[in-house]
Amino acid sequence: MQLPNLQAIEELEVVPGFEHHFLQGQVWAAASEEELREGLEKAFDYRGDVTISLKSGDSVEGYIFDRKTGATLGTSFVRLFPKNEARKVTVSYSEIQGLAFTGRDTAAGKSWEAWLKKYWEKKQAGEANIELKPETLD
Repeated sequence: MQLPNLQAIEELEVVPGFEHHFLQGQVWAAASEEELREGLEKAFDYRGDVTISLKSGDSVEGYIFDRKTGATLGTSFVRLFPKNEARKVTVSYSEIQGLAFTGRDTAAGKSWEAWLKKYWEKKQAGEANIELKPETLD
């Protein structure tokens, strides 16, 4: 088996990755339907818990794992796993007042470039059997 030409690999077109926004701790108060939809899309991509404030005055905190966007707010919804509960909850967009990114974003700073940088720092320091383990979620 012939190894690939490294120079040719370096010249390959590279597709830019997803731009990760650091949302942890931010509150999203939607002033319009468009802003609400934008915030909920960001919440769906967020890898941590969010707190959804409902128009009824209640709130629900958990991890958004699914969403359906319909033509109206009434036909759009998010599904989430409430924090510390073993059930799924469905919330209509029309019931949502706002949301906050309250949980730790487990994906923040977790890029290939960050991993590679840590690896080479350890390698240059003379470490052997380098093993980079994932951080705990707590």
